[in-house]
Amino acid sequence: MQEFNKFIGLDVHKSTIAISIAPEDGGEVRYFGEIKNTKEALTNFANKISQGSLKLSFCYEAGGCGYEVYRHLRNIGHDCMVVAPSLIPKKAGQRVKTDRRDSLNLARLHRAGELTGVWVPDAMNEALRDLTRAREDMKHLQRQAKQRLLAFLLRHGWTYSGKSNWTKDHFNWLETVKFQHAGQQIVFQEYVDTVKYCGKRVESVTQQIEVCSRESACWPVIESLMALKGIDLITAATIMAEIGDLTRFDSAPKLMSYLGLVPSEHSSGSSVRRGGITKTGNSHVRRVLVEAAWTYRFPARKTAHTQKRAKVTTEAVQEISWNAQKRLCQRYKELNANGKIKVQTCTAIARELAGFVWAIGQTVPLKQSANAQ
Repeated sequence: MQEFNKFIGLDVHKSTIAISIAPEDGGEVRYFGEIKNTKEALTNFANKISQGSLKLSFCYEAGGCGYEVYRHLRNIGHDCMVVAPSLIPKKAGQRVKTDRRDSLNLARLHRAGELTGVWVPDAMNEALRDLTRAREDMKHLQRQAKQRLLAFLLRHGWTYSGKSNWTKDHFNWLETVKFQHAGQQIVFQEYVDTVKYCGKRVESVTQQIEVCSRESACWPVIESLMALKGIDLITAATIMAEIGDLTRFDSAPKLMSYLGLVPSEHSSGSSVRRGGITKTGNSHVRRVLVEAAWTYRFPARKTAHTQKRAKVTTEAVQEISWNAQKRLCQRYKELNANGKIKVQTCTAIARELAGFVWAIGQTVPLKQSANAQ
């Protein structure tokens, strides 16, 4: 394990960074002060404290300022950790929070080894993550636009008699809708145009996700994950963009715990109490896995669509995919027969699906060329 001369806690904000320093010998942690949140200010501080030879280890909480501080400190030769905020030890009775106290606490805990770091993506993986999250935001805006259009039509007595909304026939029907008042017709047209615009934005981002996925080091794993039933390009790209290298998890249960898909527990003595899932960790991956779990309510079957996607993968991946289908479809049937609520059943299936995702991640390596960067 590498030894450091000083441990430095940073409380990073948009304009400023509060800094505290903890010496390695267990001495008193001191507050250095605030500097501007610029690369030049960080470099000057690091050069001043290191004096050219001392080894420094920085840490700061993951947040809205992203990973630019981390990358800059690593580029100039210093160690840095981005800390998971939810896993920082806190005193129950502490009610005062300031930038100074936060930086002092980070430096103290960093020296003691009590902090848990988050996985920091490289530039390509972060770009893929931004795309998948942007698509999620676009889909949210699209849903809102659709709901407002349908609510407007319902208020004025217009209802579609076809099978489902947002099909070609539904859009054709929308073109026949007319209102007596010119103002209402304008409102209606604006709602329709908004729905179509949001749809174009979703389609555009989806295309870019495919391009970025193929260029990413994670593409071999993304392509292999698509062999699993219920996992398409968007789901696979989201999983890999948010998690990264699956081999960093020693076991499938650790991945399930990381995604917050394991039951919560509050036990003491002989009393054992388990509740719903913890919902900790990455909510984006948890959401797409639960959505994928719904497809396992149907019997296991090798369709032409799944066969086409599995054809480009290895025999080991195809075997994992088929085993996943057989187990999870049967599991869904058993849980449903026992009277489980469908939402709870799908959550349980999503937890086990994460295990098969982990298994594929152990089988398929990332691109070697990207790893070397």
